[in-house]
Amino acid sequence: MGSGKSTTVQFIATALERANRRSRPISETASPHPVRATDGLPHWYRPWVDATPIDLAERSMAKWRSFVDTTRAGDAVPILDGQLFHGDLTNLFLMDAGPAVIAAYSRAVEAIIRPLAPLLVYFYQDDVEEAIRAIAAQRGPAWVRYQVNWKLQAPYCRRLGLSELDGLIALYKEYRKLTDDLYAALGLAKLAIENSSQAWPAYHERIVRALLLSDEGPRSGS
Repeated sequence: MGSGKSTTVQFIATALERANRRSRPISETASPHPVRATDGLPHWYRPWVDATPIDLAERSMAKWRSFVDTTRAGDAVPILDGQLFHGDLTNLFLMDAGPAVIAAYSRAVEAIIRPLAPLLVYFYQDDVEEAIRAIAAQRGPAWVRYQVNWKLQAPYCRRLGLSELDGLIALYKEYRKLTDDLYAALGLAKLAIENSSQAWPAYHERIVRALLLSDEGPRSGS
């Protein structure tokens, strides 16, 4: 949350267009969303009310398969805002699916999207608590209350008795451990950026290099 995903999506879209590549930026707020499995559920913000973790994982994989087919049929490069870890995988975590189910789901999604030769950009900060407190201070008490009332009602959080901002911080510390492990296991092209210093020009340059782009256009083999 507040890690710079949306801004970076727009940066990548501009970089691709400058390299004479059509881009398709897809915000996490897009509706309908091409890969968000909670679309269509009566309680999209509380999927544990309507689905089991396995149900949600299967819905998600079906969405990813359709997305890959659509992308391969077109010529635009899609740029997704956080969906590999931040979307349905977060929901599986909140639903208390457990590490084994989540790891199997991550491997399955990786296999589905591999034909697109994707690049995963993984933003993180060394100090999770500091990062959460900073975004809470920036967005204010109403945002904190919204996050607490939503996420801390999930099965995982209720089982652990998590509450208030401290509970939200505890949640994301555990989630960070999970996503670090998932990131390490992925066999896709990937780039991890510790972004606590907010040095965005430097981060964006690293992303451009990872995408094999230059100001003149795509480099050989891109």
